[in-house]
Formats: sequence, C-alpha cells, structure tokens
Amino acid sequence: MNRQAQAAVLFLLGGAMLHAGTTGLYLRYVKAGLQPLLLASGAVLIVASAATAWYELRMARRSKRQDAQDTGHDDGHGHGHREPRISWLLVLPLFALILVAPPALGSYTAVRSGTAIQPPLAYPALPSSDPAPLSLVDYAGRAAYGHGRTLGNRQIQITGFVALDSGGKPYLVRMALNCCAADAQPVKVGLSGKLPPVLQPDAWLEVTGTYTAERTKDPVNGGIIPYIDVIQARPVPTPKDPYDESWNQ
Repeated sequence: MNRQAQAAVLFLLGGAMLHAGTTGLYLRYVKAGLQPLLLASGAVLIVASAATAWYELRMARRSKRQDAQDTGHDDGHGHGHREPRISWLLVLPLFALILVAPPALGSYTAVRSGTAIQPPLAYPALPSSDPAPLSLVDYAGRAAYGHGRTLGNRQIQITGFVALDSGGKPYLVRMALNCCAADAQPVKVGLSGKLPPVLQPDAWLEVTGTYTAERTKDPVNGGIIPYIDVIQARPVPTPKDPYDESWNQ
C-alpha cells in the first residue's frame, strides 16, 4: 500500500464517518451527543487524506528532478520499496462500515444481561399531559427506588421492545448506554394487566399503564425489575434512536 492508496483509504473512511454522522447511521454505534465529534473526526480524516496526496505529489515531482540514487527510493532492481501487502487488511473495517449496518441490540442481548436499573438522581415533576410520557428508564427508576410515590395513580406512557425470558415472561426493555453500543445494558420493566394476545420478541410497543407494586428479581444479576399494569399496548415503529441516553444523566 503506497501513499496514494493510504490517502484513498483515509478519504473513504472520513467520507463514511461523515455519511454515518449526517444520516443517523451513527446512532447504531454511539450516542447522539457524540455526533459533532464524529463529524469533526471525519472532516479531519479527509483533510489528512488531501495532505497525504499533496505531499506524495510534491515528492514525485521532486524525484523527477533528482538522480534515482539520491532519492533513496530505488532498490537497485528498477522498482521502489513497497509496504507489506498485509496492510491492505486495514481496508476490511472500512468495507464493514460502508456495507454493513448492524441492527440495534435487542431481546437476545436483553435476556442474557442483567438489568442495569440505577437510582434516579432526582424525581422531576411528571408531564401534565394524560397519559404522562416517560422514558422507560425514568419509569423503572421511579417504580423501583421511589416505590411509585412520584407516579401516584397517573397513567404513564412508556415505549420499548419486547423481550421474553426462558419461561415466556414478557418484559418491556430499553437498552441504556453511556457512550456507545458496546457498553449498552438493558433496563427491564415487567408487563402485567391487559397484554396483547401475542407478543413477539423485538417488537416495539407503546404501553399505557399505571404503577403497580409488583416486582421481581432479574435471574441474571438479581437486579430489581419493576412492573407496570398495562391498560393499553399498541405496536409502534422502531424509533430513530433505539437507545436510551437518560441512564447516566
């Protein structure tokens, strides 16, 4: 791989990062707040590729004016030294980024990982609308650690995907993350009450319900899994950002 090829790889990688950052594809890899850094990194790579190409062009022009022996690029057999061909393997991650859009983590990961519910830092007032829309992580924290005191008898609306444990028990789940998909962990809410007759894993539901004191322990890590008493559940499309970023806020 010569410098021209290196410049091309840098350009393609930077372009792929800009494409991911401007189309929403980046949400499959990192949290939304990192979009500016991703775009800046892509721009830096493109500038670096242009600088590399310019430097190589400048060196090529200079070599034409110098004796081949003085340039130090000739090995005495009529051709220049080349980097090992194995360096082309660096192109594979680039193709993976361009050609493969990984799905968001779903029920398979959720049922094999312990719930990552954490005590809320604060309990803001509920929205005035009825039902009150809350993130699944917010509801789980209020129900598990606030024992529903801040929920009262209000109807709550949460959204997540369905996961079924080994016994067929249904959970509504949202994957919470700190930085990127690699550190995503599930937050689970048990479902009771008026459930749909058929629940498909990974199907997204918008659930309207009320707080219930029912809870269970996650069989994976013993964490608290609070429940919601379902009044209504309807299927919804997968959201643009499938991860919940309120976990560490």
